[in-house]
Formats: sequence, structure tokens, C-alpha cells
Amino acid sequence: MRALIVSLALLTAAPALAAPLDAPSGKYDVDLTHTSVTWRVKHLGLSMYTARFAKVASTVQLDAAKPENSKLEVTIDANSVRTDFPFPEKEDFDKVIGGDARFLDGGKFPQIKFVSTKITPTGPKTGKITGDLTLRGVTKPVTLDATWNGSLAPNAMMKTQKIGVSARGMIKRTDFGMTFGTQFLGDEVELQIEAEYNKAG
Repeated sequence: MRALIVSLALLTAAPALAAPLDAPSGKYDVDLTHTSVTWRVKHLGLSMYTARFAKVASTVQLDAAKPENSKLEVTIDANSVRTDFPFPEKEDFDKVIGGDARFLDGGKFPQIKFVSTKITPTGPKTGKITGDLTLRGVTKPVTLDATWNGSLAPNAMMKTQKIGVSARGMIKRTDFGMTFGTQFLGDEVELQIEAEYNKAG
């Protein structure tokens, strides 16, 4: 009985095997018209202040048979912050968050980059994507919880193969040198990504 319990425990703890994905392997380029990279940070402990990036470039080298061998690269324009600040005549708040040295410092570090280093399947359509995030000139490992949303073959409306992915993650802004405002802004920044990709070529 003890041997059976141990065996079951080992099976439960073992990582899920990657299932083949329902899309052809190859390179995919991000479809920016159907992609959003949103971030949230706690403000005064009262709400999650939410904004997004408008300019994102990304590619996926998809290995559909062995998803763990796939590769992901993302480049974000740090100056493309969109906050929907309601008083643009008073302040260009997008420029403050994107360009000011207290925040993203986009003048000095215009690119935010993520390059995957490991993909670990956790289920037939879920996995953890670990990679190096470079922000404000600092590179740190970050892990995203990703979900494969499926694919669509070319049809009369869409001329290319499409795939869709959702991902969630969290970083600490102080890890990347953003120490301003810790008395009223949270340290943890939630990342929410919704992305569609078109097959290249």
C-alpha cells in the first residue's frame, strides 16, 4: 500500500506531458490589431491602476509537436504607454509614465524586451513561459502563466493561419530600479497579455 501511495504521489508531482498543438509549426508574427499588453499596479491601496502599451512586436517559433521547444520574443516600445488620462490639456501623462526617469525611462531605455528561455507544459493547453525580461536596462528572469487558446486555418475572411495565446505574470518594479512612489504605489505590477499571431510567409 505504501508503495502504491508513493507511486501515485510521484505521478501527481510529475510535470504534465506536452500535447501536440492544433496548428502548423513555423514562424508566427504578432497581429497587433488583436493584441493587448496591459499592466496594473495598486494605487493608494484603493484600486488597481490600469494602462497598456500600444506598440508591440513579437514572434513565435512554434514547434507544434513539441511545444516545449517553441521560442517567444517580444519587444515593446516603452514610450507607447496609454493611460487614458482624462485631462490631456493639463498633462501628457502617457509621456510621463513612458519617458520619465522615475518610471519607465523610455528616453534612455526605449525598448522593453522579453526572450523566452524555457517553456514548461502544465496541461494540454497550459504552460509556464520563463524568459529574460529587460526593462530600464536591467534583465531579470520572469515566468508567465500561458494558455493556448487555439488556432484558425485560413478561410475566406482570414488569408493566413492564426493562433491565439493568453498570458499572465507579475514583476516587482523595484527589481528594475523603479523605486519612486513606494509610499503610494504598489511594488507588484500585474501583466495581462492577450495575443493573436499570423503565420509568416
